[in-house]
Amino acid sequence: MKNKLLKLGLPKGSLQEATFKMFRKAGFNVGLPSERSYFPSIDDAEIEPVLLRAQEMSRYVSDGALDCGITGNDWILENKSDVVRVCNLAYAKQSLSKVRWVLAVPEASGIKSVKDLKGKRVATELVNVAKEYFKKNKVDVDVEFSWGATEVKVSSGLVDAIVELTETGRSLKANKLVEIATLCESTTQFIANKKSYQDCWKKEKMAEIAVLLNGAIAAEAKVGLKMNVKKTDLKKVLACLPALKEPTVSNLSADGWYAVETVIDEKIVRILIPGLKRAGAAGIIEYPLNKVIF
Repeated sequence: MKNKLLKLGLPKGSLQEATFKMFRKAGFNVGLPSERSYFPSIDDAEIEPVLLRAQEMSRYVSDGALDCGITGNDWILENKSDVVRVCNLAYAKQSLSKVRWVLAVPEASGIKSVKDLKGKRVATELVNVAKEYFKKNKVDVDVEFSWGATEVKVSSGLVDAIVELTETGRSLKANKLVEIATLCESTTQFIANKKSYQDCWKKEKMAEIAVLLNGAIAAEAKVGLKMNVKKTDLKKVLACLPALKEPTVSNLSADGWYAVETVIDEKIVRILIPGLKRAGAAGIIEYPLNKVIF
């Protein structure tokens, strides 16, 4: 009997390192035999991974060459791909966080709105989305594909405006560009071929991957906290603690002492620990988490 196999597309380029890291945190030992290889190794005989550019991923998933893959929602829209969105994989600590495609013009151009671009030239890699946007706004412009260095083209006067990807806006400001509209927002998506998703085994396998990845992502912003607390201080300490549900409290071997354990947002730890200490907590231990499964 032929072994069951799930063909999984992993993004090459800017998303690659963050994706590999999150797969490892989810429990998969994934890596490349060499820098030039397009076929990652993975310690799961039921998964066959291949590296592809995120821009192309949704096309190959849509036509069935791949069962599933990871790409940005922007490229799903750009390719008009008919796929199943299995889950959203956005997380702030890596380069898979939410990004925006914005319409930007030179600060000194005098252009204030999309209407001011009538008859002008716009460069972008996201051509189809840009054309749809201008069509919706009833503005006749010449949208051309850009192979890269898009910000330079508008700064040097080759085009009048650009539609460009931004996360913080710092690069646009550095090139003396100003945003005048947001065309779309995008997060990283785990997508599936519709036919593959109807296959019971493949759907279950994708669901397992999604659970592990989402667990790893949820753990990115949280830490575990352990401490010892006297019985007389327990109520004060518990009153300080936020938790996913309720803190775990268990008896210690020493009479009148408890062990308290919880999961909290990492960003509040530095504020929380001094308060816990004042409330009577001792032996406080903070530790990282690999996965948090809700």
